Amino acid sequence: MLLAISTFSLSLMGTFLVRSGVLTSVHAFANDPARGFFILMLLAITVTLSLLVFALRAPRVSHKVGFNWLSRDALLLVNNIFLVIMTVTVLLGTVYPLILDSLGLGKISVGPPYFNALFVPLTVVMCIFMGLGSVTRWKSMAARDLIHKLWLAGVAALVLGILMPLLYRGEWNLFVSLGIVAALWIVLPMVRDVFDKTRHASSFIAGVRKLSLAYWGMVLGHIGVAVTIVGVTVVSNYNIERNVRMSPGTTVEVAGYQFTMTELTERRGANFLADTSILQVQRGDSGRSFTMRPEKRLYLATGMPMTQVALRPGLFRDLYVAMGEDLGDGSWAMRVQYKPFVRWLWLGALLMAFGGILAVLDKRYRRTAASREVPKVASQGDSQNSAREATA
Repeated sequence: MLLAISTFSLSLMGTFLVRSGVLTSVHAFANDPARGFFILMLLAITVTLSLLVFALRAPRVSHKVGFNWLSRDALLLVNNIFLVIMTVTVLLGTVYPLILDSLGLGKISVGPPYFNALFVPLTVVMCIFMGLGSVTRWKSMAARDLIHKLWLAGVAALVLGILMPLLYRGEWNLFVSLGIVAALWIVLPMVRDVFDKTRHASSFIAGVRKLSLAYWGMVLGHIGVAVTIVGVTVVSNYNIERNVRMSPGTTVEVAGYQFTMTELTERRGANFLADTSILQVQRGDSGRSFTMRPEKRLYLATGMPMTQVALRPGLFRDLYVAMGEDLGDGSWAMRVQYKPFVRWLWLGALLMAFGGILAVLDKRYRRTAASREVPKVASQGDSQNSAREATA
């Protein structure tokens, strides 16, 4: 409950930072102090009332439980601790520069080196516990049984994680291998666990149907984390970006794709003038070609130039082309980007969200809550009967 309160409160805090103008960032898309004050008051009310209710009600809903350190309960607790540490890391990296600036102690910028130095080791350790937790039993489990379930998955994750970067790009990268090993370590033990839970059924399909929605929610949530890790590591290390000079007839090659500018045109929109570059893109010599149309727009009302990026999305890669400045001789500065697996960041988030929805829809929890009311009603009836007998 406390984690849920913190999550919603931090989402309100993020809204306040980007809507009030307090934070100077590409993500801060508004500057309205009045709106920021309103969100700040909403944040204060939410935090105060929710924590007050939590403080009053927590002693009533608490109950004692016991579990060994080698159990799913303990591993869930450890992973929650790591997630809280990662949340605090982001919070400090975002708020600390603002605190220094408000106190007049100077201006600093917190960038990727800070987050990479902290997030990479934390994520690796968290993935280790996630792989263990998906196949560990509740309350207690023998270390020998856990090793028997996991040793094959661990060896397979290590071997495949080392080989996959070579098969994908032909060049080995330590961080990509580390990310793939972590992702496979999350997924492969769950595959083994699914087969273990269905092997005694009359058929695999029948066994799958007997598994609960909460279990499939856990599976999808873990797969979503693995997909996100693969997307982050691959796009961070294999991203290609080139700034080139292009004019009609010019061809540049980026990541095996040939970008040929065929035409420069001008067009007038509803409230802007646009210079449009038409590029024919082809993969290799025999791949199917397609067209991309980046634009440089000048909005008439404000006189502000804006770049309209051309995007070619795909499951395994995205292509971006953006127009820079007119170089004056019929050529333009162009930025061409190749981002592999960037869509997997959003796909992983969707899988995690869908897994949470499946877990919430599991009817077992509602049946359990309903069954708890039956003993209360029965105990009331028993007490009334006892009272009548005593009176008689």
